[in-house]
Amino acid sequence: MNDLYIDLSILETEPAEEYHAKAGKYLSSHQLLDFMACPWLYRKKQLGLIQDPRNNDTSAMLIGRAAHVRILEGRDAYESQFAIGGPINPKTGKPYGANTQACREWAEAQGKPVLSHDNVELIEQMASGVAMNDEAVDLLLYGRSEGVVRTTYCGTPCQIRIDWVHPHRGIVDLKTTADLTWFEAETKRRRYHNQLAFYQGVLAQVIGELVPCYLIGVEKIEPYRAGSWRLDEAVLSDCRRENEAAMERMKVCQRMDHWPTGYEQQRVLLL
Repeated sequence: MNDLYIDLSILETEPAEEYHAKAGKYLSSHQLLDFMACPWLYRKKQLGLIQDPRNNDTSAMLIGRAAHVRILEGRDAYESQFAIGGPINPKTGKPYGANTQACREWAEAQGKPVLSHDNVELIEQMASGVAMNDEAVDLLLYGRSEGVVRTTYCGTPCQIRIDWVHPHRGIVDLKTTADLTWFEAETKRRRYHNQLAFYQGVLAQVIGELVPCYLIGVEKIEPYRAGSWRLDEAVLSDCRRENEAAMERMKVCQRMDHWPTGYEQQRVLLL
């Protein structure tokens, strides 16, 4: 029997904008992954010399954020945070085009991000895909979305904003993908294991134990399949050690104000 119990009251609630505004004071998983990829990239973003694409409201980013709200927080939160659809042309009975003046004026009047009719349909398809997967539904049956935790981890002030915390299952992270067939390879390329290991390590500083971690992947194209994965404990352990070693290297870089690219030395190319 699983005797895990996470007190959800330890999770703070705050808007995403407020959370990201504190990035200068607290290390996040994305910042750590930037450092692991290239310390100089991390430093340039930290100094504001490079715009973090995660802060840009591109169409893909907007759809991803909206899908998270729709799937994890429900329809009420989704409809309150986003303007859905657009004005209808009374002559045709169809929506105005996205580039028409009527549509632009309507969008400006909403005071919140606008989702086109096509985007709304896409998000509903993804939500249906998750709802069709019994394991994913079980992981999201109880819990809390977008909970924030701040604490000191490895001597560094850190913050995490977890997609979903199930009180008896653990940490759940929702990812969108183009093709679920290659999702496992994508998790390695994008270092999702390291991201979840960081969440796990930070949360453990507060609750005193390491909890299981899960990924839910859902396709953003037909047939909108969804799947769930439990991350292997041995892999998470290795990733925590890798994360913690990187955090120690970060301290050295900060102390010396030296931020290498990682490609200073000549390498041997093996074909």
